[in-house]
Amino acid sequence: MEETISLKEIFEVLKKRLLLIIILTVSAAAISAGYTFFLITPTYQASSQFIVSQNSQQQPEMQNVDINEIRSNIEIINTYNVIIKSNRILDQVVEELDLAISSAALSSKINVANAENSQVVTVTATDIDPGVAADIANTTVQVFQADIPDLMNVNNVNILSEADVSENPQPVSPNPVLNIAIAMVLGVMVGVGLAFLLEYLDNTIKTEKDVEDKLDLPILGVIFHIGEDDLVSGHFNKVANRRERGDFSGQTKKTS
Repeated sequence: MEETISLKEIFEVLKKRLLLIIILTVSAAAISAGYTFFLITPTYQASSQFIVSQNSQQQPEMQNVDINEIRSNIEIINTYNVIIKSNRILDQVVEELDLAISSAALSSKINVANAENSQVVTVTATDIDPGVAADIANTTVQVFQADIPDLMNVNNVNILSEADVSENPQPVSPNPVLNIAIAMVLGVMVGVGLAFLLEYLDNTIKTEKDVEDKLDLPILGVIFHIGEDDLVSGHFNKVANRRERGDFSGQTKKTS
């Protein structure tokens, strides 16, 4: 016969193993907090922006804006995004800042992005030192601006804003709140799963219903075992209370 489990039985299992679930949840949160605060090195970000404008060598000041050239500038930004992270640019950045990493390693620290249909490009650098992150972002944009006339035969890059370091820079990674929250969710999931696993592996007989279900035999009666320690005043009240709670520990069940 197929076995089914009711919501009441589920809640009973969770209630029975509630302490185990709480311990696992708290332990997971504590481990995550310790790992986040003491083992993970925080990293910082700094961003510098430049704008791809009309060619200053070909367009006089105050001339009407050419819509076609703006569209051309937007389309060429994809090319610029690749050039910025090329070895030609990054090798100069490494040399200028005297960094102890290769251009390939530096490329992994830099992210280049621009909003859709925007001529503004943001260069974001990441490092464990906020000052170094700002220097990388600024130097990368400056080197790119100086090299682009030779590479593309245009002079349409202007620095919009430079990266700077605030008085109290905040790391972008790790995120303690997020890490602890994820650990707590995992702790609850593991605790609930372990609670049902222990309940499934527990094949001891505890109630009259267990006898009927496992042995397929009817209960004729219950014989209470009374020891010397139970021969005290009020014993029968205790026995009655046990009977109501379904607690038959220390008792002998008789079946047909």
